[in-house]
Amino acid sequence: VTDKDRQVDRFLNASLIAAAAAYALGKIVTVDQDYWQGWTFYEIIKYAPVHNWSAYEEALRSHPVLAKMMISGIVYSIGDWMAQCYEGKPVLDFSRTRMLRSGLVGFCLHGSLSHYYYHVCEALFPFKEWWVVPLKVGFDQTIWSAFWNSVYFITLGLLRLENPVTIVSELRSTFFPLLTAGWKLWPFAHLVTYGLIPVEQRLLWVDCVELVWVTILSMYSNEKAEARSSEDAEKS
Repeated sequence: VTDKDRQVDRFLNASLIAAAAAYALGKIVTVDQDYWQGWTFYEIIKYAPVHNWSAYEEALRSHPVLAKMMISGIVYSIGDWMAQCYEGKPVLDFSRTRMLRSGLVGFCLHGSLSHYYYHVCEALFPFKEWWVVPLKVGFDQTIWSAFWNSVYFITLGLLRLENPVTIVSELRSTFFPLLTAGWKLWPFAHLVTYGLIPVEQRLLWVDCVELVWVTILSMYSNEKAEARSSEDAEKS
């Protein structure tokens, strides 16, 4: 890759970040634009957080699955970007393709599956006593985590067009390290998830924590693929 190619990539990445940030900020600030007549700038800023939350709750009521899919898609894209930065890549030298793959998995699978999972979890553990919270956390950190980590790992491998045998082999080698890595973070976060957060709001809280977890998940899922790419590049 030449210096000119790197400069083009950095420009495209910077443009992507700037466009996404401008769009997000614009949507947040203009939530009340239909009612702005006579408002001061202070009033616009003052009411924006409350009315954005109201708009989010309305989206949950009208399109609950789609709203959660969009949140997860954004979080999984940002999480992969953070993973690439943590791996040592400069902020603007990230792989857009890799980030898109992670965001696609978050959008298509994590948001929708999590929506149904939290409702299934409530049906499996319908009790209201305090002791049901650790039961839900235990179920989450065994059955659900094992399932979701595997889905993420396998789907990313398929999106990279890798050999299924290679994907399964690498999943076996990372399955338990990845599962146990989650035990250092999620049990504490899920005491809040299952103890304090209403079921419809859980994914938003979980996705806030996911910014850290997707960084870890993405590094585990892409580590060997990145190494193979580097070896192929050196050989060529």
